[in-house]
Amino acid sequence: MAGSKSVVIAALIANGAIAILKFFGFLLTGSAAMLSETYHSISDTGNQVFLLIGIRFSERERDRRHPFGYGKAQFFYSFLVSVFLFGIAGWESAKHGWNELTAGGHGGGGHAGEAVEFLFFSFQPPAWLDPLWVNYTVLIGAFVFETYALVKARAEMKKQIDRNDWSGYREAFRKTSDVTTLTALTEDTIALTGIVIALTGLVLEQMTGNPFFDRISALLIGIMLMGFALALAWENKRLLLGESLPADEEQRLRDVIMQNEHVTDIIGFRTVYFGPNEVIVFADLQFDPALDTEAMDDEITTLESAMQDTNGDIRKVYIEPEL
Repeated sequence: MAGSKSVVIAALIANGAIAILKFFGFLLTGSAAMLSETYHSISDTGNQVFLLIGIRFSERERDRRHPFGYGKAQFFYSFLVSVFLFGIAGWESAKHGWNELTAGGHGGGGHAGEAVEFLFFSFQPPAWLDPLWVNYTVLIGAFVFETYALVKARAEMKKQIDRNDWSGYREAFRKTSDVTTLTALTEDTIALTGIVIALTGLVLEQMTGNPFFDRISALLIGIMLMGFALALAWENKRLLLGESLPADEEQRLRDVIMQNEHVTDIIGFRTVYFGPNEVIVFADLQFDPALDTEAMDDEITTLESAMQDTNGDIRKVYIEPEL
């Protein structure tokens, strides 16, 4: 939890500053790609706020209304991040890029040195300032900050990969329950990709004098954001609905149970995530009829410890003896 929180706080500070810088870059150039990148960074900043709220709620102690705790709060707020923030920012970015393409640049943008209109305001950049180089400076600076945030997020995810013996990031994306780190990692990855797209559009526009490249960059950034919004929403949905451990992890736990010489059969076996890295196991087991009550209690305690040693995410095990 502490690792995820530090990743989120670092990204919050960086993305807030980057959003302000990108917006001034847009005001100086009227670049559609820069406005899309501004929406993107505002989205990222809002993401961190929602993720911190989720972490705060998930740390609350369990009570009568929530006997298994508030761990799923992180799933819920991460879902809001993917749908409302990534989705809305992606839509606004794509719409702005499309309007610029279809309206021939009369949708509020402009070129270097021209007055820029945004909402109800008009801004005239000073004549002595080269706006395009301001944009390059802002984007390169943003690239450095985002790279730092990505390194931290990747390091946190790498710990989980090593701990769970996953094959790589692709398997981690499908199996991890730490949606906070997953969202931060995804966010930083697409942030870097968006910066590269925006830089490419600006460079091509400057080389050719054709604003098409800048406007298509804005559209591509928006489509990319919406695509990742859908992917993240899908990953959060599986956990919100109460997903079980992966089949191979469940099989490992079943093997641990059947290795106990006093267990004759597994009648029922269920696992469910109740928070990031928090799993509850329910097992209906058939024991050797020769066991008395005290011996059966000892075997149940042994099984609980063995399963928790096998998977460190297991917080509670409920074993019900069956006739």
